[in-house]
Amino acid sequence: MYTKKTYSTLQMAIWTRYETLLFTIIILAVVAAYYFLDLAWLKIPWTPLALIGTAVAFVIGFQNNSAYGRIWEARKIWGGIVNTSRTFGMFVQDMLTNEHTQKPVADKVLQSEIKTLTYRHIAWMTALRHAMRALKPWETTTNHRTNREWDTKPPELGVDLKDDLAPYLTSEDLADILKKDNKQTALLYQQSHHLRKLKEQGVIWEFSFLELEGVLQELFTLQGKSERIKNFPYPRHFATLNHFFMWIFVLLLPLALVPQFGEIGSEIAEKYPLIGNLFVWVCVPFYIIVAWIFHTMERIGRTGENPFEGTANDVPISTIARGIEIDLRQNLGEDKDSIPKQFPMKHDTQF
Repeated sequence: MYTKKTYSTLQMAIWTRYETLLFTIIILAVVAAYYFLDLAWLKIPWTPLALIGTAVAFVIGFQNNSAYGRIWEARKIWGGIVNTSRTFGMFVQDMLTNEHTQKPVADKVLQSEIKTLTYRHIAWMTALRHAMRALKPWETTTNHRTNREWDTKPPELGVDLKDDLAPYLTSEDLADILKKDNKQTALLYQQSHHLRKLKEQGVIWEFSFLELEGVLQELFTLQGKSERIKNFPYPRHFATLNHFFMWIFVLLLPLALVPQFGEIGSEIAEKYPLIGNLFVWVCVPFYIIVAWIFHTMERIGRTGENPFEGTANDVPISTIARGIEIDLRQNLGEDKDSIPKQFPMKHDTQF
């Protein structure tokens, strides 16, 4: 039976298997040339290679730190959306009353208004997560064959936005929203206009109106922060050069590693001729390990650059948004059977 840690390690090995095979071919070709063709002269000194390796390690570390920073910021933004959404749901339910109306409104009408505002908020989250999942030209991680074979596409890529918004909006509101380029912004404008009308009717007290407008302002802020990460990529000159530097190091490494093992083998051959003669082949696993570590760390950094792309390492905004929807609709008193279920996990991964 696999433990979670063992299963994750196995997944990582499968995820990088093509590159591992390439590293194996590279080192076997160099060792074979060195061993059978007597190319002992084909080598480079360790000093310049060590400098290159150090520089590559620094830039990969910088890339990974930057990528993790983007992921963590995105997670905090959507954590803010969770908290603000729950606050909005609570305010809407308790601030729409007949306390300040000149002509009391029927309870059914009040509940209908509360439901409309709550459902429009769910529509806002739906439009926002669809916007965050729209692929940008620089988002290419999902194109890698080992990412495609896991079938880890987020839910937004298989559903049209219009169909996702339809259950939460009236036909008039939906038609108006679909005309707009930034649909999530248009939905917040609709919320504000609706709240103003309710304030004019006296259903919402003026102070409550200001509180609700403050919540909408916070939602605008969180939306803008999320869009900033989505629309501003990790600087491409850093990302591209990191990739090239890593491959330069990986391709030059055998020219220093193989001769070094050959020299050690020559020393061993003085006492153990057979072992010393074959010792150069011992560098094969060492090279594969070093090359795999550098490549995998660089690839992890590339994978984490765009936290909304929809890969296994990204922020699970679909799951977060659906969780908020479930909370809001349950607190409206809806039956659990009428509320959509949480999106299922794929390969122990949320999306």
